[in-house]
Amino acid sequence: LLTLRFNKTSIFMKKLFILLNLFIISQLLSAQTQIIAHRGFWKTSGSAQNSISALIKADSIAVYGSEMDVWLSADGVPMVNHDDSIFFNGKKISVQDTDSKVLKSIILQNGEPMPTLKEYLKVFKKTKSIKLIIELKKHRTKAQEDELAKKTLRMVNSFCLQNRVEYISFGLNFTTKLIHLDPKAEVYYLNGDLSPKVMKEIGASGIDYHHSVIRKNPEWIKEAHDLELKVNV
Repeated sequence: LLTLRFNKTSIFMKKLFILLNLFIISQLLSAQTQIIAHRGFWKTSGSAQNSISALIKADSIAVYGSEMDVWLSADGVPMVNHDDSIFFNGKKISVQDTDSKVLKSIILQNGEPMPTLKEYLKVFKKTKSIKLIIELKKHRTKAQEDELAKKTLRMVNSFCLQNRVEYISFGLNFTTKLIHLDPKAEVYYLNGDLSPKVMKEIGASGIDYHHSVIRKNPEWIKEAHDLELKVNV
C-alpha cells in the first residue's frame, strides 16, 4: 500500500514537473522576437516582392507576419506594389496616375500580375498561421489617403480579417485616420519622429522605427513597454 501511494505521488509529480516546464517554455517562446517577412518571403525560388506567392511562402515558414504595400490607382482601386513608380512598356509610370486595368497587366518578376488588395486578401484568408501587415503608402493628397484608408478597412472587414491584420504607415495622416475609423485596429507609425508617449496619446498600438532611431533613443523601448505599446524595428 505504501509503495502504491509512493508510485502515484511520483507519477503525479513527474506530470506536474513536465507541465511546469512546458509552461515556462511557452512563456519564453512568446517573449522572443517575432519575425515579419518584408514584402513577403520573396528571396526564394518562384517568388517576387509583394506577390501572392511571397505571401503563401511566408505562411509556409510560419513567421509572425507578412508585410505588403498598398497604393490607390487613378480609378480608385487599392493595388499591391512597393513603389509608386514602375516600368511599363519601356517607360516609367506612376501607380497613382494609372488605371487598375493597366496596372493588373504588369507582370512581376515571377510571372504573376500585379495584384489588387482584394485579390491579396482573398488568398490571405486561406493562410494558416501568419498575420498580414498592410503598409499604406504616403500619397500626394490627403483626399487620396483618406479614400485608401476607408477602402482598405472596408475590404478587410468584408473578409472578416480584422483580428489578423495590422497596419503601418510613414504618414501621420494615415495613422490617425485608421485609428479614427477603427479604434480597435492595430496601427503602427514608421516615421521615427514621435515618442511612445505621443503614440499612446493618439491611440497607436506601438512604434515601428528604423533601428537607427532606436539606437539614438534607447529609452523609448522601456517607455513604450511601460505604456503597454509594442516595439517593432
